[in-house]
Amino acid sequence: MNHVLLSAKIIERKALRYTPAGLPALDLVLEHESEVTEAQQTRKVKLELRALALGDIANRLNRQDTGVPIGITGFLGAPRNGRGVLLHITELNDIV
Repeated sequence: MNHVLLSAKIIERKALRYTPAGLPALDLVLEHESEVTEAQQTRKVKLELRALALGDIANRLNRQDTGVPIGITGFLGAPRNGRGVLLHITELNDIV
C-alpha cells in the first residue's frame, strides 16, 4: 500500500502550469514538523518534501497562503528525473 497522510505547510510554490491534457498542475515544496515516538523515545521530525497537485487541488493550493498548516493525503512516486521522492497530492484535509 502506498498512502500518505501528512500535515505540512507550503514553503515554495512554482507557477501554475497545465499538462498536455489541459489539467492544472502545481509543483510545491512542503515542510513538515512533528514529534513521534520511536522505540519508546520521543523524536523530533522535520523534513522538506517535493509535491505535485493536479486539477482542482492544484487550483486550491495555488490560492493557499504559504506557511499555513494544511492536511494532505496522497501517494509517493518518483519524479520525472527518477531521483528522490515526489508526493502526489490527492486530497486536502482538515487538521485535527
